[in-house]
Amino acid sequence: MPRIWFDDIDLASVNALNDKDMISRLGLVYTSVEDDALEAEFVIDERTRQPFGLLHGGVSCAVSESMGSVGANLCVDGRKLVCVGVDINASHLRGASSGLVRCRAEPVRIGRSSQVWQTHLYDSRDRPLCVSRLTVAVIERR
Repeated sequence: MPRIWFDDIDLASVNALNDKDMISRLGLVYTSVEDDALEAEFVIDERTRQPFGLLHGGVSCAVSESMGSVGANLCVDGRKLVCVGVDINASHLRGASSGLVRCRAEPVRIGRSSQVWQTHLYDSRDRPLCVSRLTVAVIERR
């Protein structure tokens, strides 16, 4: 797949996008920017577990929403356009109570008025934990 990003980007600038928001408090760190995908990781710990000791499904959704939104916004001219989430769904495939979670977000479709992004979360043994799909609207910046 060809390079999808509107401008040149690097790992430091992508990580800076989430510097002061909720996702940074969960420990998500972007680890790779490819021509057509983003990868990140976080640790399952007291910040990311639900009361019964497993990775919180809301964390999986928040990570997926964040990664898809970041990816979508990096595909458009940010001076004129902004991408906002309008729908997310997630299938939680396996529970995990500890370890590193690897995440990969890639576009299903990049259109002029909407984009669809899919994010996969894997445990440290590369077993799928969650798969989600995020739809974003591409709107004019106000």
